[in-house]
Amino acid sequence: MKKKLLILLFFFGIALSFSQTKVSGYVFDEFNEPVAFANILFKGSTEGTISNEDGRFYLESDNTWDILVVSFLGYERQEVKLENKVNYDLKFILKEEAGALDAVLIVTGKQSKKASENPAIRILKKIWERKRNNGLQQFKQYEYDKYEKVEFDLNTIDSALIKSKLFKGMEFVFEEVDTSNITGKTYLPIFINEAVSKVYGDNLLNKEKSDLKGNKNSGFSNNQIIIDFIDDLYADFDIYDNYLKFFDKSFVSPLSRTGVQTYNYVLSDSAFIDNKWCYNIVYYPRRKNELTFKGDFWVNDSTYAIKDINLQASKSANINWVKEIYIEQEFEVLNDTLFLIKRDYMLSDFALNKKEKSRGVYGKRTTLYDNYQFDKPKDEKFYDEEVYNYNEDAYNRDDDFWEENRMETLSKDEKGVYKMLDTLKTVKKFKRLYNLGSILASGYIEVPSLNLDIGPVFSVFGYNEVEGMRLRGGGRTYFGPNDLWRVEGFLAYGFRDDKFKYGISGKWLIDKKNRLIISGGNRRDIEQIGANLTASTDVLGRSLASSAVVGTSTNDKLTNVNLTTLALEIEPSKNFVIRTSGTYRTLESASPTFSLDYNDPESPTGISSEVKQYETALSLSYFPKRKMTGFGVERRTANDGFASLFAQITRGDQAFFNSDFDYTKLQFSYIQPWQVGGFGRLTTTIEVGKTFGEVPLGLLSVVPGNQSYFSIYNTFPQLDFYEFVTDTYTSLHLEHNFNGRFFSRIPFLKKYNLRAIVGVRGVWGDLSAENIALNTTGNPIETPLIAPNDEMYYEYSVGVGNIFKILRIDFNFRGNYLDTPDARPFGVTGSFGFNF
Repeated sequence: MKKKLLILLFFFGIALSFSQTKVSGYVFDEFNEPVAFANILFKGSTEGTISNEDGRFYLESDNTWDILVVSFLGYERQEVKLENKVNYDLKFILKEEAGALDAVLIVTGKQSKKASENPAIRILKKIWERKRNNGLQQFKQYEYDKYEKVEFDLNTIDSALIKSKLFKGMEFVFEEVDTSNITGKTYLPIFINEAVSKVYGDNLLNKEKSDLKGNKNSGFSNNQIIIDFIDDLYADFDIYDNYLKFFDKSFVSPLSRTGVQTYNYVLSDSAFIDNKWCYNIVYYPRRKNELTFKGDFWVNDSTYAIKDINLQASKSANINWVKEIYIEQEFEVLNDTLFLIKRDYMLSDFALNKKEKSRGVYGKRTTLYDNYQFDKPKDEKFYDEEVYNYNEDAYNRDDDFWEENRMETLSKDEKGVYKMLDTLKTVKKFKRLYNLGSILASGYIEVPSLNLDIGPVFSVFGYNEVEGMRLRGGGRTYFGPNDLWRVEGFLAYGFRDDKFKYGISGKWLIDKKNRLIISGGNRRDIEQIGANLTASTDVLGRSLASSAVVGTSTNDKLTNVNLTTLALEIEPSKNFVIRTSGTYRTLESASPTFSLDYNDPESPTGISSEVKQYETALSLSYFPKRKMTGFGVERRTANDGFASLFAQITRGDQAFFNSDFDYTKLQFSYIQPWQVGGFGRLTTTIEVGKTFGEVPLGLLSVVPGNQSYFSIYNTFPQLDFYEFVTDTYTSLHLEHNFNGRFFSRIPFLKKYNLRAIVGVRGVWGDLSAENIALNTTGNPIETPLIAPNDEMYYEYSVGVGNIFKILRIDFNFRGNYLDTPDARPFGVTGSFGFNF
């Protein structure tokens, strides 16, 4: 998600007006103070809006209206004649009602949290009591039709931009410009994705299944990165949940049981809506810089079900690159006690900053629901997810299908996007801009004429003590995102050791249904093999530690690796992967200051410096709730926040290829991110392993140190490489990101939207006497064999993230083993990234 937003910033447009009546302005009281949440509507209609916390509003309609009504409890109602169809920057002064001074409703400042003093709290408690009896939860089974339309638009267009050199030759795109009826800004639609689905659910089984019937998109239709980004960006949510997740952040729902501590609530009005008497409650945050909303909702007086709700993220909310979030949900009254969601609308304004006039990109999602049916049980197997469920027909529906299944007609501008983007793709200048965005997002330079990608471009340069400056070039075959086979390789050169390195691998998807894949390859390279406990299964994989440009100490404990592997993997059920492989490798020191020597009775000298070893491995991987996109040999992860479980047994056998050792290695790892409500995200990792048999240093489990200045999760930044070596280990990593919860409560810091991060990590390990004896040769440069077996080694860190929106700095402290020679008790690491 970090780089995908770059692709959305390629176009800008101009403002053309299609609606009939537009009004914007401000509402103040007699003391020139803004009146928040004032009601503004066209007289004789239900079309209206409310003012924001600054008293500002914008309202437009496709119809022609000549009178605007502005009202708020405790103030005199105003009716203003509109002289023109377009009326901007009007100013309204509301006067207190005569004799109503004691009854004035104040919607500013702190409101009471007590139900006895605040009627809004009494209503809110009724909502909590009944929320499990409202909506789909009251049925055993349910099914319904769902139509979803997602649109991306460039916004805030002006004449200076239109005349700029950037858009020379692409002026025709401005023919589709429109104006937002929420913000009043001009926008140019650049992408539309439509989807029609049938959704089935069973509350007894706690399972749900969505059957895609049709999908159609324009714009970047062939770029799966954008489509994945949209799907992850606009995940479904339930307004009754305590926390609502948007952009990987947990916002406190105004209906949350913790809402009383987070929001102020005011009973503002009551009225009949669809022949149901409802209360109107206004809410707004108690504190700034937290992940909260402001807005209002209408709730039924008997069922206490929500009839309508709107949510607008506070501008001070600690979230990057998003200037505004606006959500509307409308619920349909099916009978006296049943309220079901009918329409869901969400608008996000992505921008580099939150200034009013800054340009950006709108992301809009409209979801409509219809044809509800209940209590039709289906077999449990019906809900089982298939590994391969790609329906090609769903992506090739004709116009008749869309005319029949769209629940909302496309506007003139939306229909024009399909034609406009087809034309734009033929413009050379657009192609250049698009290709630049693709390189930034994928890391590869596309060469379509050769069906080849060159890259990754971010790994061209590297440095270590053995190779000195390192240059690397690589490429891969690429016929399309869903290739059934792929070959990739690289060639690298070190200027200090004056040697070439290379790697080549290939993989082939034999069966799409169960994702049966055969893969293999060979790599000759220099690598830091002690950079992680759970080794990568990628034959071309190479850790950052192998070529970090700068570090805390000399990076000379490097190994010459010659690795050949052949593997077969299958996914018999969704997100469960079985992999078996055979690997042959040779290992020897790449540095004159690092030794991999071990005692070898069969060697003429009694010592060997090279390891030749064949291994057979069987691994099981499980990723619950992971979502993947594509159906080729390489797929992309479409979401985050899922757990990862990995177990592997590796058998080294001397009987194969004249290998040197017999041993068995068991490994297990479990990574779990936890969303801790409004307190941020906790990520935990547990790794355990045991090697049975005598093995040399090159095959032991090295506790992963980190000698770079980068913050790398699952490593120990205060350890040097090979400082601890084990054949039995247990490792634990805990890292919690508070997402601004801590700094938002410190007055002089909260305006900077900083994020506090804390971490604790520890490892216990042991090394057998046999392995110590095997690797003790008397070589003056041999690595001291120390395992953290007296007590668990631990570190802790405190960090500050979101510095200038992209920088994170961690302050790391070593907890024990401080008497080890050259121990580093304190260090600073950092990282860069584009995160919401």
